[in-house]
Amino acid sequence: MSSTDQTSSPEKADAEVPAEHAVPEDLRLAGEFPAVTRDEWRELVAGVLRKAGRENLPDPVEDALRVAVAPGVTVAPLYTAEDAGDLPRAVGVPGLPPFVRGARPGGDPAGSAEVTAAGGAEGGAPGGWDVRQRHAHPDVEVTREAIAADLENGVTSLWLVVGEGAVPVDRLGDVLSDVLLDLAPVTVEGGEAAATAFLDLVEGRTDLAPGSSLGLDPLGVHAASGRSQDLSGLADVARRAAGHAGMRAVVVDATVFHDAGASAVEELGCSLAAGVAYLRALTDGGLPVDKAFGQLEFRYAATADQFTTIAALRAARRLWDRVGEVSGASPEARAQRQLAVTSSVMTTKRDPWVNMLRTTVACFAAGVGGADVVTVQPFDAALGLPDSFSRRIARNTQNLLVEEGHLARVLDPAGGSWYVESLTDALAEAAWEWFTEIEKNGGLVAALDSGLVRERIGAAWDERAARLATRADAITGVSEFPNLAEKLPERQPAADLHPSGGLPRVRAAQEFEALRDAADAVGERPAVYLATIGPIARHTARAAFAGNLFQAGGLATPSGDGAAGLADAGTTVACICGTDKDYAAEAAGLVRELKDAGATQVWLAGKPDLAVDGVDGYVFTGCDALAALRTVHAELGIGGVQA
Repeated sequence: MSSTDQTSSPEKADAEVPAEHAVPEDLRLAGEFPAVTRDEWRELVAGVLRKAGRENLPDPVEDALRVAVAPGVTVAPLYTAEDAGDLPRAVGVPGLPPFVRGARPGGDPAGSAEVTAAGGAEGGAPGGWDVRQRHAHPDVEVTREAIAADLENGVTSLWLVVGEGAVPVDRLGDVLSDVLLDLAPVTVEGGEAAATAFLDLVEGRTDLAPGSSLGLDPLGVHAASGRSQDLSGLADVARRAAGHAGMRAVVVDATVFHDAGASAVEELGCSLAAGVAYLRALTDGGLPVDKAFGQLEFRYAATADQFTTIAALRAARRLWDRVGEVSGASPEARAQRQLAVTSSVMTTKRDPWVNMLRTTVACFAAGVGGADVVTVQPFDAALGLPDSFSRRIARNTQNLLVEEGHLARVLDPAGGSWYVESLTDALAEAAWEWFTEIEKNGGLVAALDSGLVRERIGAAWDERAARLATRADAITGVSEFPNLAEKLPERQPAADLHPSGGLPRVRAAQEFEALRDAADAVGERPAVYLATIGPIARHTARAAFAGNLFQAGGLATPSGDGAAGLADAGTTVACICGTDKDYAAEAAGLVRELKDAGATQVWLAGKPDLAVDGVDGYVFTGCDALAALRTVHAELGIGGVQA
């Protein structure tokens, strides 16, 4: 066919377009549907809730479906433009105050590994954030090999934990001997000794890659240890650091508060209070305001609650810009530099493979939220020192999102979402209120010493712990869908590098995992016998529910028809599973049969209003699963657990 045969005139091309594919000049999405008002939606929602048995509904009705994400901050089931407020005023544009949409403006959309390694977020390339890997292995050769593997495979900066139980201070030079410091920024953690060792190592060099940090955080040490720290020498260290390609001296490590159980509100508010305290120390030591701002970076936790993480990072930049504005800092100095590290609180020891999924979601949220630097913790972090496989998975999580998912090609992709903008604003307002409360009580040091911070974070954790206990906040592989046959990977124990005596360290899975550990320590796995009523089609739903709940406590769940299988199950605890109709006809009699057969405790899968005679307890959706499991453990004499 000739080229002329393949070319059609515009008129012919238009004529050949099928009518169903023609695009109208005025394209109105959903234009053929009648407009729906919020009040009409509310009427439909109210109808559904009433059918589900909800009579006393709030006004507006959507308040019945609100979910708490932090003290004083809830998420609604529906958002419209009226919820987002004045977007241009509130969020601005990327790279300009108030930096809600990001601390950097647009640039080369392709980015490059070289640009990111040399400048990271400092350089402003939106093709990818700075991929930072954490190293704390005390064996120098192991750490050197791990660093080499990281830098050859996508990692662009290093985070070295230095000190007893981690990288030896006097071997820091050996660990970094093969690292091209003009390409890869380095952050050290380990207090004054680590900072001094790194400064001595790079003394006189003017070719360091921008983005390195000395990681000094005396207030974080104060919070974790309960011991006051001296801030008077920070300005001198900062002046020395500033002479090395924009090296920063101080990190505001908000993960100290997150790891103690803080919600996003407490984490943000405490980070602002710490940042302000450092600004005072630096300016009192003679640094100009802009240079003082330039010496700080902020470290936040990224969790699998992706929208809260996205909104929290955006809110943090807005709040820090406000601090800079009232401090008299120039707009250019007020952009907050953020490192997001995947949460230790969400990391589980049990079914640790699921941590890969959690950290992927958290890394996604950190990238969308505009973090300048991201660290993904290895999936086995709660078990001990990571091996080469878990480190590879951690870095490739970021590589995949950047290189294959192209996540960093769009600045602030969540911008304009009515939900995200509303949540950003709510978190910012609540965190600012908490920050001002700290300041009114004398600042962060005074609030730590008086117990104000501990009390506030403790209250936030109590709310979260209640949701965890009832499994409203589910932990896949631990409180939901546990695998009793799992074989955990063996890891070299990691030294406890965190000071104690101050704020606690918590993990969401800790209470369920303690029960699992106690049950595993018994020679033969303890069990709860599931006594089913009726055919499998009728009892399977509640039997599966009860089995899932009891297995979360490390208990086997053999089942059988009625009381016949209790003896073979080798236990004295049973749970009846069936339908409400079957319970009305047979449950009371089955309770007597089970107790006659040797059961000392009988549960029923259903709500307490069933009121079956002789039942010792009920398990149902929303019940306190931890309390039920502790009661069963106590009955079976497991590990000395008290009900």
